[in-house]
Amino acid sequence: MRTEAELRVAGTQALLQALGGYDAERYIALVTREGFDYTVWQRELWSDETVEDLSAKAMNARRRCEP
Repeated sequence: MRTEAELRVAGTQALLQALGGYDAERYIALVTREGFDYTVWQRELWSDETVEDLSAKAMNARRRCEP
């Protein structure tokens, strides 16, 4: 398991790689300003999906990644 410092560094690097410096900073400001609650977001993210639907999607995604 990573330490909190390592997790912050890895998260920042992922944001920078995915969004670039400017948009990564905008994203962090947006999340901070809105009082983003990851737990609530995660709970509501797939609230209209069944476990079976999510499992099928995950298995299909995995198959697409396999050589």
